[in-house]
Amino acid sequence: MRPILDQIHILDEEELLTLKKRVELTIIIMVTFIAILVVRLWYLQIHEGEKYANLAHNNRVRQLQIAAPRGNILDRHNRIIISNRPLFNILWTRDDAENPDLVLKKMSRILKEDISDILDRIRDEGNQPNFIPIPLKEDVDWETVAFVENHRLELPGIRIEAVPSRKYNYGNLASHLIGYLGEISKNELETKNRAFYMGGDLIGKMGLEKIFEKQLKGEKGQRFFEVDVHGMEQQPLKLTEPLPGNDLQLTLDLDLQQIAEKEMAGKAGAVVAMDVKTGRLLVLLSAPALHLEEFIGGITQKSWDKMMHDPLKPLLDKTIQGQYPPGSTYKIVTALAGLMEGIITPETTFSCFGSFTLHGHQYGCWKKWGHGRDVNLQRALAESCDVYFYHIGQEIGVDKLAIYAKSLGLGERTGIILENEKTGLVPTKDWKRRKRNEPWQQGETVSVSIGQGFNLATPLQISLMTAAIANGGTLYQPQLVLAVKDQDGVTLEEFPPIETGRAFATQKEIKLIQKGLEAAVNSPHGTGEKAKMKSVTVAGKTGTAQVVRLEQFAETEVEDVPYKYRDHAWFTCYAPAENPEIVVTVLTEHGGHGGSAAAPIAKAVLEEYFKNKSSEIRAQK
Repeated sequence: MRPILDQIHILDEEELLTLKKRVELTIIIMVTFIAILVVRLWYLQIHEGEKYANLAHNNRVRQLQIAAPRGNILDRHNRIIISNRPLFNILWTRDDAENPDLVLKKMSRILKEDISDILDRIRDEGNQPNFIPIPLKEDVDWETVAFVENHRLELPGIRIEAVPSRKYNYGNLASHLIGYLGEISKNELETKNRAFYMGGDLIGKMGLEKIFEKQLKGEKGQRFFEVDVHGMEQQPLKLTEPLPGNDLQLTLDLDLQQIAEKEMAGKAGAVVAMDVKTGRLLVLLSAPALHLEEFIGGITQKSWDKMMHDPLKPLLDKTIQGQYPPGSTYKIVTALAGLMEGIITPETTFSCFGSFTLHGHQYGCWKKWGHGRDVNLQRALAESCDVYFYHIGQEIGVDKLAIYAKSLGLGERTGIILENEKTGLVPTKDWKRRKRNEPWQQGETVSVSIGQGFNLATPLQISLMTAAIANGGTLYQPQLVLAVKDQDGVTLEEFPPIETGRAFATQKEIKLIQKGLEAAVNSPHGTGEKAKMKSVTVAGKTGTAQVVRLEQFAETEVEDVPYKYRDHAWFTCYAPAENPEIVVTVLTEHGGHGGSAAAPIAKAVLEEYFKNKSSEIRAQK
């Protein structure tokens, strides 16, 4: 019996060992499962806890950013040129849309837009969280707003947003310098601080709206509210009011700008008016104007193409980007160079019988039969005798002419704050050798001496040159902004006058030129007589810049010449001649003669300036 008992004992130990192993395996499995469960709970509740808490919160609570009103843009007398108005946008929140396809199809019909265009906008915002609203369309009309509001239950996820937009109190006044707003692009968004900008925001795209974006934009507010399962608002939770942007006070005079724009209606060109003693701009006009309202909510391709192909080139800011031969306004440079280099004195005379001959080639005067004998400096400037300045140019040479031109601000940027200013061109022998690999020809100096040939200048440069002659030789940086102010009118930043250089001239020579410019407007045969005023003495210079030399139109009246072949018309002036305060420069593209086309516009601006000044003096008394 003993062996059998021993065998049973052995078998029981084996079974116990197997049972023990099973128990141990079960414990390991249970411990592993519990460990995995604990780790998962730690991951969800601790490591990812904030994420899921936010998701849960966003299912119940919505956060909307409230756009801040941009700062106003004011003229020098604090009159509001640009303010704000409410603009209504259609937003869509993906988290609140039970059937996105159905909702977007409905919105396509309501907004009268192709569904593919709407989907493109959504894809552009694809990296945004689903609870962030996506703008489907901006600046919708009131009828659309009312329809959407009345059908909100049928459009889950769709919301109307009212944001401040620009209100142009004086239409397209000063459109090129003020600029416009547009929706922030993907490239701009990548370079901007995401704490301040998001997709769909409006941002300055051009002009002062872009340059002073930081000062004008303000700080957004935030609104928190509870929603139900359909995304419908239930109750407000928290509100942080937006902070309006700062105001921009310009140097512009509203009255003068309006007069200039009225006078330039239907024309292409530029008007610049500047304070002689500070460089502050009272008028800066490029015509034709931009239609600023068309840019709100995004300009259409049709409107953009129309502007691109308009022969009057409204997209070009002609004050700083238009480069034109300065014509006879350049005779100021030639006269100054002749006096300073001792080529002429006030008494030096030349005879003009209608042409100047160099190496057998004749260069004509604008007056076909000439100005006669004994033409001196004052008469040459007054009557704009080409032959007189041909003589000076040949004696002095193109390189020395360039020295005086540059000392008067030509051939380089003025330093104005606006973007994309052009330099113009003051030619030299070295310039032609470098750019064209050709030697300079003597006959080219003849053309340069009267502002033709390779010469190019912007209207702002001509205004700066005229101001330097008027104030005794000082060049100032042209300025557009007087101050940045907060909403309480407290000045945060000021922009004092900045002197940038001196003309290469003495007071004696400048006064001689001033006398010639005064005669150009007030003498019996002066070319600028149409700018003459009764109560104020005006000094100025006309200019006619040849666009193309066509002999078949030599005897043709300006209005009978095809528009694109007509000469550009210049007039630049200052007043009062005895104590200059204001410079006005006018360019009319293809306007013909400066004396007839440009001078009357300058006169209108001057009349408004002195009328307002007289009113201010009477008010002070």
